[in-house]
Amino acid sequence: MRPITVLLVDDHLVVRSGLKALLGTQPDIEVVAEAASGEDALALTEQLSPDVVVMDLAMGAGMDGIEAIKRLRRQNSRQAVLVFTTYDSDADIVRAVDAGAMGYLLKDAAPEEIFAAIRGAVQGRSVMSAPVASRLFQQLRNPDEILTPREAELLSLLTEGLSNRELGQRLFISEATVKTHLAHIYAKLGVETRAAAIATAIRREGMR
Repeated sequence: MRPITVLLVDDHLVVRSGLKALLGTQPDIEVVAEAASGEDALALTEQLSPDVVVMDLAMGAGMDGIEAIKRLRRQNSRQAVLVFTTYDSDADIVRAVDAGAMGYLLKDAAPEEIFAAIRGAVQGRSVMSAPVASRLFQQLRNPDEILTPREAELLSLLTEGLSNRELGQRLFISEATVKTHLAHIYAKLGVETRAAAIATAIRREGMR
């Protein structure tokens, strides 16, 4: 089976080297190139068509990660991009997801989280670091939230990148019920995708 190809984008060589070495321990993941800027990321992605682009948000002078994600998605709307950063504010998360990021990982994420996020991105799953997911869950538990408690719980689990079947197993409900809850969540938040639902929930909480 062909390994998952990855492009690393970070202006710090040490970070790229460390992440490359970490990913090199996984037989199904291959780092095919590295970039130190958004501009280089665009060129290399067009040239190599990696399965996943792992992108920092802040990269010094020139194009930042958010703009690079937007342009990558314009080049190829199906390109999987994972944010890998130290920035964990609600505003940064929303901007990244709105730009088209599939997931949002903090640089202190456990290796298993990083591996799972890359594998999940290829399958179209959205994954966020545990601290980000935990904060989102606490926000959604507010009593005046527009979602029902079950819908809020389901939305919080979406950050783990679970499939409908896995969501059903976790909540002890059928896949059909999961799909019904998701449809209600999307309708209430006015979105069409899981990543957009998460981003919208965070944005609404920030406006309170």
